[in-house]
Amino acid sequence: MGAAAQYFSDLVPPDAKAVARGLRRRDPDLLDSLIQQYQYRLYRYLVSLTGVPETAEDLFQETWIRVLDRGHQYDGKSKFETWLFAIARHLVIDLSRKKTLQGLDLLSDEPEMSGPTAWDAVVRRETESRVQASVEQLPAAYREVLLLRFQEDLSLDEIAAVLALPLSTVKSRLYRSLESMRVQLRGNQP
Repeated sequence: MGAAAQYFSDLVPPDAKAVARGLRRRDPDLLDSLIQQYQYRLYRYLVSLTGVPETAEDLFQETWIRVLDRGHQYDGKSKFETWLFAIARHLVIDLSRKKTLQGLDLLSDEPEMSGPTAWDAVVRRETESRVQASVEQLPAAYREVLLLRFQEDLSLDEIAAVLALPLSTVKSRLYRSLESMRVQLRGNQP
């Protein structure tokens, strides 16, 4: 096995049951590999929910502390990432209850764009600006479903588990948010 393949296999636990066993043992190597595997997605998710990078960093660390402290609660019946994102989401909710954090009402700033030509960059930025404005007009619950589905690439079942909602509610929110955005974007065309 090559060095790159070995490194990747070290990062990806063989299965959810193995992760559950490792968390019950408080295996530091497993925790390190999970952090390496999920750090970027988890941080991006937290920044999207809070809108404040410094707060997201604090919640990121607190999420991993909770994973370590409550690892015995993960049973391996669902994907680890679903459990991880649910912990992070609950920390954001707890924080927003303690403070008057705007949390779910904010999305991250518009990403920097680059394209092969200046014209392409302008068109792309304008399109993303319109989509971002449309997303910002959605209720927070609808935005969160969109974020989990399209940014974090979670399945509808996984989103239902993270949000602790029935699958039918997740499907309804996703459909309504996409329909609302479609109407808004068509209405904004010159």
